[in-house]
Amino acid sequence: MEPVDVVNRPLSTPTLGQESRAEVLEQRRANRGTDKQEFTSDFSALMAQVKEAGLLARRPGWNTLRFVLLGLSYVVAFAMLFLIGESWWQMATAVVFGILFTQTAYVAHDAAHRQIFTNGKVGEWVSTIVGNLFIGLSYGWWLKKHNALHHANPNKAGVDGDIAPGALIFDPEDAHELTGLRKWLAAHQGWFFFPLLTLAGLQLHVNSVQAIIKGQSSIKRRWIEGILIAIRIIGFPLIAIWAAGPLIGIVFTIVQVMVFGLHMGGSFAPNHKGQPIVPKDVKIDFLRRQTLMSRNISGGRPMGFLMGGLNYQIEHHLFPSMPSVNLHKVQPMVREYCAQKDIKYTETTLFESFGIIVRYLNRAGLGQADPFDCPITAQFRSR
Repeated sequence: MEPVDVVNRPLSTPTLGQESRAEVLEQRRANRGTDKQEFTSDFSALMAQVKEAGLLARRPGWNTLRFVLLGLSYVVAFAMLFLIGESWWQMATAVVFGILFTQTAYVAHDAAHRQIFTNGKVGEWVSTIVGNLFIGLSYGWWLKKHNALHHANPNKAGVDGDIAPGALIFDPEDAHELTGLRKWLAAHQGWFFFPLLTLAGLQLHVNSVQAIIKGQSSIKRRWIEGILIAIRIIGFPLIAIWAAGPLIGIVFTIVQVMVFGLHMGGSFAPNHKGQPIVPKDVKIDFLRRQTLMSRNISGGRPMGFLMGGLNYQIEHHLFPSMPSVNLHKVQPMVREYCAQKDIKYTETTLFESFGIIVRYLNRAGLGQADPFDCPITAQFRSR
């Protein structure tokens, strides 16, 4: 079956004669990891506006401030850990570390998207060190999963690993094969969503270690990543046990991992979960592919701090190398442009998004949801 193009016209990469080389390179970076780079004049026109506004330029002052504040926060957190000592008040310290590790993950995320450093090698090393040593997350494993698969094909069945069947079922088609207890759990999975988020941090650690042990091809510095992540995953709990004693130290580690998973998962899940899922045989131009499958979270700059700028998910997917601090500036431009092109632009509150996710997961678990219910693209669905 031939792929269906929802804008009903051939997709092709603009030639250098049609666009500047810088624009083409920026587009390729945005969709790194795909076999074909598919962009239309719609996105090119928007890109031209953004470049003219200077919003793709790095923000060295802002990023320096972020690193300084993170460094000071770690000093305070470790001071709390050792000064409180063997006391159940360490659970408050565990919460602080869980939040701090999530904020650190945002920095690693931005560096991996080339938002911070103009030198790609420097960005890779910073992401490798920060990801493995501070977060316990393999940079090489995550880069392929997040950039090459998720960003290139958000919510595309069989491609985007973020919607692959696992503890949760996101594509209703996957629910049809379930039986017994697994089928019952899937039918009620929406109600298990938040409890499962507390395990998201542990899952990231496990998946990272497995990828390093197996020598996944995307991990360029396997031994370096392995050493750094071992120091983090083994060393940090030992420090907690040393500072707070065996029992409190172990509980501290469990709480920290749960808070990290809840905060991290709660920042990523609202961005795409419950948005349309695209069948494998459907092709969509870049602008619509990134916009229709993403959801923004309202709340402005405070929400931006809480979610590391991921609340501007539509803008981030369109311009992944744009500094996260600039995303709120480009939002009005993108919103207006989508209105001109009659492209649905989705934005809800954080709590509304959680409600959407829970309801969607329960429907998907029953196999009842339409996996391609986007009003613009449904007419082009393959039969």
